[in-house]
Amino acid sequence: MAGFRRGRYVARFADTPEDLTAAQRLRHLCFRGGEGLDADPFDELCLHVLVEEADGGDLVCCFRLLPFRDGTEIGASYAAQFYGLESLRDYSGRMVEMGRFCIRPGLRDPDVLRVAWGAMTEYVDSEGVELLFGCSSFQGTEADKHMDAFALLADRHLAPKRWLPRVKAPRVFRFASRLGLGAPNLKLAQKAMPPLLRTYLVMGGWVSDHAVVDNDLGTMHVFTGLEIAAIPSARKRLLRAT
Repeated sequence: MAGFRRGRYVARFADTPEDLTAAQRLRHLCFRGGEGLDADPFDELCLHVLVEEADGGDLVCCFRLLPFRDGTEIGASYAAQFYGLESLRDYSGRMVEMGRFCIRPGLRDPDVLRVAWGAMTEYVDSEGVELLFGCSSFQGTEADKHMDAFALLADRHLAPKRWLPRVKAPRVFRFASRLGLGAPNLKLAQKAMPPLLRTYLVMGGWVSDHAVVDNDLGTMHVFTGLEIAAIPSARKRLLRAT
């Protein structure tokens, strides 16, 4: 991923302590607000991807990647703290966890997301990754304002039963059992859906049947999986063209 570029933006791996600090500073601004560093022990294990303005080098987006040989290692993932992932231990292909994805507040340029996913596609192809997974977050810890989005997830996007995560966290919202029979307002659901999760879903991604309430970050998140082989061919061509 040496200088992956589109439009005004370029993606690269962090390769210095200063790069990691810049990512942690942006994460803190996005997830916690204000000045500070968002850091945890997983940072030392991950590859960190930075999306910067090509002119000037200002950081506009970042995320981290934690690769696994297969499902036998999934217990060491960030998501395994919150979800029972025993069903995925039998997954035989290479996996990568994508986490701490964030875009500078107020930036609306769709090329940022395109560059991020283009860089991810390049990594997935080069490493032979078969499953991409992570936690997709909704802002806030109250479910009320996300009801239509949760109803849409319950109606159309639940994980296959063979991979479905189990409840593990102490505080969860079991949206599938509460909203599985409801008809979502599609317009409101799409509006409430986080951009990262929306991108997962249009590529054939799936989610857990419950959301975890994360009081530390002030979010509700769902486990999200995307089997690379299931991405529609047309969508793959678009990603690789990017």
